[in-house]
Amino acid sequence: MPSSTRKSGNPVDSNSTTSVKRLQRANRDSHESEGNVDSRSEHVLTQETSKKARGTKASKAATLVSETDQSGRKNSATQEVQQEAVNSEIASTKTPKKGRNRVKAKIISAEDEEEEEVKDDKVKEGTPKKVRKRRAANQEEEAEQACDEPTPKKVKRKRKTKEEKEAEAMPLAARSIGLSMFVGAHVSGAKGVHNSVTNCVHIGGNAFALFLKSQRKWENPPLQDDHRDGFKSNCIEHKYDAMSHVLPHGSYLVNLAQEDPDRAKQAYDSFLEDLHRCEALGIRLYNFHPGTTNNAPRPAAIARIASALNRAHASTTTVTLLLETMAGSGNVIGSTFDDLASIISLIEDKSRIGVCLDTCHLFAAGYDLRSPSSFSSVMQEFDETVGLKYVKALHLNDSKAPFGSRRDLHANIGTGFLGLRAFWNVMNERRFEGLPMVLETPIDRKIDDDKVEMKAKKDIVTDGEDEQETNGKNQGKAKGKNKGSAKPPKEKTVEDKSIWAREIKMLESLIGTGTEREEFKRMEKELADEGAEDREKHQEAYERKLAKEQKVKTKDIGSFFVTGKGKTNLEAQQAVEDAGSPLSELSDLSDLSNDSDK
Repeated sequence: MPSSTRKSGNPVDSNSTTSVKRLQRANRDSHESEGNVDSRSEHVLTQETSKKARGTKASKAATLVSETDQSGRKNSATQEVQQEAVNSEIASTKTPKKGRNRVKAKIISAEDEEEEEVKDDKVKEGTPKKVRKRRAANQEEEAEQACDEPTPKKVKRKRKTKEEKEAEAMPLAARSIGLSMFVGAHVSGAKGVHNSVTNCVHIGGNAFALFLKSQRKWENPPLQDDHRDGFKSNCIEHKYDAMSHVLPHGSYLVNLAQEDPDRAKQAYDSFLEDLHRCEALGIRLYNFHPGTTNNAPRPAAIARIASALNRAHASTTTVTLLLETMAGSGNVIGSTFDDLASIISLIEDKSRIGVCLDTCHLFAAGYDLRSPSSFSSVMQEFDETVGLKYVKALHLNDSKAPFGSRRDLHANIGTGFLGLRAFWNVMNERRFEGLPMVLETPIDRKIDDDKVEMKAKKDIVTDGEDEQETNGKNQGKAKGKNKGSAKPPKEKTVEDKSIWAREIKMLESLIGTGTEREEFKRMEKELADEGAEDREKHQEAYERKLAKEQKVKTKDIGSFFVTGKGKTNLEAQQAVEDAGSPLSELSDLSDLSNDSDK
């Protein structure tokens, strides 16, 4: 590029002007000669061409200096102007460092020309060295920020000592051999179904139930071969008959009475998958909840259950399906013997269908098992309606809820409303011999925590002090109120499998013995006293519920007589019966009717 001359206070003679013009003419000639180069060579940039360009321009500047020197006619001002022109020209010929670092020995195609121009623009904004420094600074800053952020602490699990592991592996009670009743519990199959066998050995059980997969989700991984083989080998080693004394429990999600096609398919697929697992493990019995109507007609829902069971029989070969008796809440199917009989009547292969009697559910549904006479009456009714030959297994649970409450609340044996005598009746029923009897009783034991107790006491003391010190002060009152309304600390519990071990031995001790023994009476009283507080609490809750329901029914029936013009006495009586209230409890209905006539 031509250099521009700066104005000076000293006059410039003709010789200096001529030298400047020569410099401009030389630069123009150079640009014209460069314009004749092929257009494609403009995009070829190498280190050598850059050096040659700098050398050519520097030589021109040197020639210009030589010519001006030979003229010999120049004063000090002229020399200054010439020197500035030379310095300016030489400076213009130098390639900046940032340009040198970005030169690449490659041919740039016409298509990449635009992209390369963008790169050059970026180079002008900052040198690569500065960019690297800036990136390094950013990385250091990010690293510092990461260090400042609190990292989540890993929960370190305390490793169990060898003694602790050996203590856990030791059976809590020895298994009884040669008994006619096979009592156990619903044990865990966590980390593999093969572990359920050893878990049953641990509590001294002769039968057990388990979940074959997670009962609270639809999708589950397939049964692993090593778990399957481990289950079979453990059963052989510990002498468990998987065909007779192992009782898997179905998923709580499955409802075979489902009317929606997509949900019905989902339920059936999960159900069938469990049956295939049973056959893979060599298990013959499978217990499940029949389902719920979801406000659909009951006969139609029962028909859908039976249809699903017939399909399942056709897809399997050995599994016997057991309908569990239910407590009767809501629209649940299976709380009456008639429900069970209706389903069984629609089953094509009746040799592979059965019933699992749950003592808590039977009691809550209105079947009294407490006295020998009432127990005998229930068994007779079942035999006449369903058939005792279909009883293939039992769930042994006491009930926290009162008789006929239709609430499924399991209690430990002898502590609930059923009492120990009901289980004496079960354990001495000859028709139950050889069947698996599975405990589903709670085993969560409350633990004492000194810290929790001390905190609770401290809160009580502080609360009292606050109320005394802040009496009459609004702020203090609010503070005392908040502390006084604080919830008590939640009770901590721990799983105690020894509860099952004790209950198994207790139930086995009832076989072939009488209820008049002092040992039985003492045990019966101790267990009843243990559960007295829970029974009282649930009895009061049940009575409040009944009173509330009765009040609603009375109000509805009264509204019927007041607003139901033209209704006959027969229709009124039918409305009362449908509401479930006997006429003797509503003696003032005639008064309500007379008032409506007035």
